[in-house]
Amino acid sequence: MVKIVYILVGGAIGTYLRYAVSGYSYKLFDWIFPIGTLVVNLIGSFLIGLLWGIFEAGNLSPNIRVLLFIGILGGFTTFSSYMLETLNLYRDGEVRLAIINLFANNIFGLIMVIGGFFLSKLLVGQLK
Repeated sequence: MVKIVYILVGGAIGTYLRYAVSGYSYKLFDWIFPIGTLVVNLIGSFLIGLLWGIFEAGNLSPNIRVLLFIGILGGFTTFSSYMLETLNLYRDGEVRLAIINLFANNIFGLIMVIGGFFLSKLLVGQLK
């Protein structure tokens, strides 16, 4: 039952952060391209790589892991929105943008996870 509370609280925090960051990104860049979802997914990918690498080196309680990785970051990133936006681009005749969106989220997302993970290794190495 305690894990469920951590997931719910983390999910609420992550969902609000997604709403705020995505909304700000859309205001900053007034494009047809779904930039808000891309920004959120790339930030989330970087953070999950960074935090996983940092916490891999230490002893983090299972409840905090659930709060951060499933709750906050799970609520923050949004695969379903990214897929729907890709479909809408395609349906609206923006095939090139749909393909760019697929590659940007997947390729750059993977690069961000790897980058975050390696940065965490550098940071953890500096702290020891």
